[in-house]
Amino acid sequence: MTTSALDRSDTDGAERDGPASGAVGGGRAFAWLLVVTGAMGLLASWVITLDKFKLLEDPTFVPGCSLNPIVSCGNIMKSEQAHAFGFPNPMLGLVCYGAIVAIGLALVSGARYPRWYWLGMEAGTLFGVGFVTWLQYQSLYVIGSLCLWCCLAWVATIVMFCYVTVQNIRHGFIPLPDGPRRAVLEFHWVVPVLWIGVIGMLILTKWWDFWTGSS
Repeated sequence: MTTSALDRSDTDGAERDGPASGAVGGGRAFAWLLVVTGAMGLLASWVITLDKFKLLEDPTFVPGCSLNPIVSCGNIMKSEQAHAFGFPNPMLGLVCYGAIVAIGLALVSGARYPRWYWLGMEAGTLFGVGFVTWLQYQSLYVIGSLCLWCCLAWVATIVMFCYVTVQNIRHGFIPLPDGPRRAVLEFHWVVPVLWIGVIGMLILTKWWDFWTGSS
């Protein structure tokens, strides 16, 4: 079996047969993946936050990403779902995605974290992917609009969650039988590709008539 650089770390030889003991790091590709996905989410959160402030100052303000009746960031920002916790959602993203960027940069520099830290990242990214899944449903089937910056954050969070999970499975922090574990490490790209593809198909079919000009 072969594994990619996303799976390899500086503790490869010690971690193949059981849970990691002590702190472990991450492969360089995995570390940079965290930096890139965190930066994607951070950029989306920053832009949405700025536009939200402008919208609060001027209710007639139209965000630059409001392109048509479907791709309308303004509709999303004005919805109740846009402040699910009592404050604008992107403010949470500024903190969480910023933390992921910092963790990724630390891994690039050789940082190593204990088991509880990696499981904490698993819980955090699980919450994140659950939250964006709820937002996807609300966007498609309740609000009826898309925000391109939100879509960028969705993709970043899904990829981030999938590879944090792969990292934890690799080091035995999430136990799996040997067969499924090897399959996860070998075909780690399948789940995020299919996941994002399904979301794309839902978006395509939801507004098929609009995209094809049939109505």
